[in-house]
Amino acid sequence: MKSKLIAASAMAVLSLGLSGCVISVGDHESDKGHDYWEKQQDRNRSLLNSLSLGMTSEQVQTLMGTADFSEAYSKTNATNNEQAIKVLFYRTQWAKGDGKTTKDECTPVVFKDNTLIGWGDTALQQI
Repeated sequence: MKSKLIAASAMAVLSLGLSGCVISVGDHESDKGHDYWEKQQDRNRSLLNSLSLGMTSEQVQTLMGTADFSEAYSKTNATNNEQAIKVLFYRTQWAKGDGKTTKDECTPVVFKDNTLIGWGDTALQQI
């Protein structure tokens, strides 16, 4: 009887000790709440002011970080030369409260042949 009481006491003490252990697995979505996207937007808007026409795609990505969206294609210009077009989209404004970033919440950053030619809706419409 005494050994059963000691075993039960040991189990109770061990159970209480383990109840405080928590393992967190995931992508830390709690860190990416309302504050996260507001800070990201503010940061991206601020960094857009640091861009200069003629920068390379690599220079822009080093400065701005990973784009939320990207697109690339090639087109033939008036002299029948192929031009590589690349557009990076960075979140800069809030549009919907659905928790997902969409292109209408982003500012496009436009490159021709790996050279920054502009950013914003006007630059996107010109290509």
